[in-house]
Amino acid sequence: MKPPSNPTDIAALLEVMAALRTPVGGCPWDLEQTFETIAPYTIEEAYEVADAITRHDLDDLREELGDLLLQVVYHARMAEEQGAFAFPDVVAAVVTKMVRRHPHVFGDKAGCMSPDEVKAAWERIKAEEKAERSARRGELPVQQPSLLSSVKTGQPALAHALALQQKAGTVGFDWNDPRAVLAKIREEADEIEAALDGGDAKEIAAETGDLLFAVVNLARHAKVDPDMALRSASAKFERRFAYIEQELAKCSKALGAATLDEMEALWCEAKQAERQ
Repeated sequence: MKPPSNPTDIAALLEVMAALRTPVGGCPWDLEQTFETIAPYTIEEAYEVADAITRHDLDDLREELGDLLLQVVYHARMAEEQGAFAFPDVVAAVVTKMVRRHPHVFGDKAGCMSPDEVKAAWERIKAEEKAERSARRGELPVQQPSLLSSVKTGQPALAHALALQQKAGTVGFDWNDPRAVLAKIREEADEIEAALDGGDAKEIAAETGDLLFAVVNLARHAKVDPDMALRSASAKFERRFAYIEQELAKCSKALGAATLDEMEALWCEAKQAERQ
């Protein structure tokens, strides 16, 4: 199968994806993927885009935007195979949405709306769209929306947990002291230990989620950004693990040949060096 002649055309990307998903002659790995298995890669690529922007690396940004676009094409192709929708429908949906949400640009109010009016119109149109989606799904209209219904569900897990806690806190459903949250964390840790003793995988997962939720709550009360704190901890782990690798390499010893005690000793060395 020949590669597309014009790689700058979006049709070329659609052609490549169709070839990868062709039952005879396609890629075995791509053929066995589903929406569920590809979703984590979609999230990962969005983070890679954000990372390139943070680093002000436009060359990387170009590459990462391409990878993110591939994810859109991938999902659209799988949907097309199921007869649900195709890539042109994805484009049409977002174009229609953007035109509808910008009456101050494309409608009869073009150039005649203040920033506050634009924001109000945006929220009103979003609410209308949400009601239309609910009607299509056959859902009954909500008589009294939940306080938490305004929290976006598409956020990363840490941000979503933080937003839920902040919203609940506006009506007083909150802890008054970070130490009370710390006590909750200890309680959740005990419950995980009990779940481990019981050996129920679902209960272990549920209790682990409760512990993570409580840790986010502690970060909020301590005025710490949980996402940034976790990123910092991950970076620290990378640095110290790299030290272990470097020190073992000096002794011509492979990672797999080192004992846990040896690696732990080097980890403590790296930790001590950082403190100094």
